[in-house]
Amino acid sequence: MLVSIVTPSYNQARFLEATIQSVLQQDYPHIEYFVIDGGSSDGSREIIERYADRLAGWVSEPDQGQTDAINKGFARARGEVLAWLNSDDTYQPGAVREVVEFLQSHPEAGMVYGDTNFIDEDGRVIGRFPAHQTDYRRLRQGYVHIPQQASFFRAELWRQVGPLDPSFYFAMDYDLWVRLAARAPLVYLPRVWANFRLHGGGKTIAADDRCWPEMLRVHLRDGGSRFSILYAKYLLRRVAAPYINWRRRKLFEKSL
Repeated sequence: MLVSIVTPSYNQARFLEATIQSVLQQDYPHIEYFVIDGGSSDGSREIIERYADRLAGWVSEPDQGQTDAINKGFARARGEVLAWLNSDDTYQPGAVREVVEFLQSHPEAGMVYGDTNFIDEDGRVIGRFPAHQTDYRRLRQGYVHIPQQASFFRAELWRQVGPLDPSFYFAMDYDLWVRLAARAPLVYLPRVWANFRLHGGGKTIAADDRCWPEMLRVHLRDGGSRFSILYAKYLLRRVAAPYINWRRRKLFEKSL
């Protein structure tokens, strides 16, 4: 079973090499790996070139952002399983092998996802993403609990529902999970497969307030009502957002 992994990147030279190494050092042999860089000016291209002979493909050219880069990579992918790993995150050793073993023994699963550590700029574990089992109904209610970094889905489903919607800055993964879950089960496996880096330039720290409005767009697009659990959560989130973002920034600052 071939696994295709895409890393979208733009000016993340500080973390990019660790990301690349975490993929190339996996103990599963059937991986094709693409690095899609948006024309970085911080030395990222030189890092990518050092690993070029071990990549299935790479580019360093202007694009329309993270979603465009992921779509560009998946358009070239030949694997039966797809995943993307952002250029400031990393995989845990053995993650891809465990994913393949699970998907091979559970053909009904359309996607499998595991646990993810929060790490700081230096790679130290500072917390754990609250991953839990979810499904289509609960996703539509805003019960997501899927760490994107530890998510792997079948290419046959991607061909039915893809590509990612480039109009989303933050919730393109939520939009994808909803579309996948409408067709096949998403399965949570309690294994630590990835590390989610929190740092000052990351989207989660810098622009988290854009996530819930985009999730609401998905909800309303798919026929959801404003008199719904998701909409109520959205309103509560707006009230609680300053505190939530303050706590997240404190977690990040504590690691400095």
